[in-house]
Amino acid sequence: MKASRFKVGAVAVVLTCSLVALACSSSSKTTSTSGTTGSSGSNKAVIISVSSFGSDFNVMKVLKPLTAKGHGMVGVLLPDTQSSARYVDFDAPYLTKAFEAAGYTSSQFKVTNAQGSDATQQQQAEADITDGATVLLVDPLDSGVGATIESYAKSHGVATIDYDRLTLGGSRSYYVSFNNVTVGKLIGQGLVDCVTAWNVPKPQVFELDGAPTDNNATLFAQGYNGVLASKYSSGDYTKVGEQAVPDWDNQQALTIFQQQYTAHPNINAVVSANDGLGQSVIAALKSAKVPAKKIPTTGQDATLQGMENILQGYQCMSVYKPIYDEAEAAVALATYMRAGQTPPSSLVNGQTEDSKQNTQVPSVLLVPISVNAKNMNDTVIKDGFISASQLCAAVGQAVCTQNGIKS
Repeated sequence: MKASRFKVGAVAVVLTCSLVALACSSSSKTTSTSGTTGSSGSNKAVIISVSSFGSDFNVMKVLKPLTAKGHGMVGVLLPDTQSSARYVDFDAPYLTKAFEAAGYTSSQFKVTNAQGSDATQQQQAEADITDGATVLLVDPLDSGVGATIESYAKSHGVATIDYDRLTLGGSRSYYVSFNNVTVGKLIGQGLVDCVTAWNVPKPQVFELDGAPTDNNATLFAQGYNGVLASKYSSGDYTKVGEQAVPDWDNQQALTIFQQQYTAHPNINAVVSANDGLGQSVIAALKSAKVPAKKIPTTGQDATLQGMENILQGYQCMSVYKPIYDEAEAAVALATYMRAGQTPPSSLVNGQTEDSKQNTQVPSVLLVPISVNAKNMNDTVIKDGFISASQLCAAVGQAVCTQNGIKS
């Protein structure tokens, strides 16, 4: 698969609204206003940057005039509950909150989850279009069903946006996600840092990749293999093997790693593409009586289980993607399209390659954050992404106190 190319530019979105109709304001710390007064009344330009999105969702209110101009429904198609708990715990409620903050009524948007079924996701898309959707946000189970949905939508005059996962060979207009190559780089660097901190001798690395049908998994692997390439070529690290996990299935990941660890008992460092796969590795290592801080394992998604594993010394790090940023960015983009307006280049701040079509997809690319024990309190705990009380109940208050986490 070809490498993705990212071109990052300005990140300001300019919205103009009449103060006669609405007092445009936001408590977001990065929102600024400027404007002039003319014969037609007082107008101010409100500037929203990608970094303006925040957990308070206040910045979304400046989209209300644009929401009022739009027509039809926005349908959101989420993929499953297996590949990550995020879709139920965070994406669905954050998307709902973003729509509501932007002035949508309950009949103007719908969020559904396909529960891992291609047929269900296709049916949900068709139902949304029948119900009057003019824009679909598509987080496909795989590129095959994603491309089918987008082709169907296009034939019915419905615009589509890829959400979180790029649909290879699709016909979407835009893509909203975190910079997934950067996610992979954070995972790779996390392993390097942990190998040093845990004094791992002559690292023998096994890589457990995500689903081969998920373009994000390909980009993650591109990122961490890019970081580790020099370690492998110099002979400082040895790459024992690399294997993808179908459907991000944690049980299959457990089987794969058990087989690899049996065949290669010298494995002493593991790249896991997310926390679920990492937990499978850790479960196998615990069964083999491997103690904490012996074989570093990486992760992604900053799950509660992942944070527990980090504090207990079985996982090096995870990657936190503030999903409220992604949800707000997606709703902002959909709101422009629903109103029949081209989103400004200041919102669409990058491009991502669709390697199947050899084309560049205009993208909104957000910034992921590497999380470890040292910054956990100031990231996932501070944002309320992880419950401190739940975490401390699992690992013990003494461990939390040692790492600056108060329940």
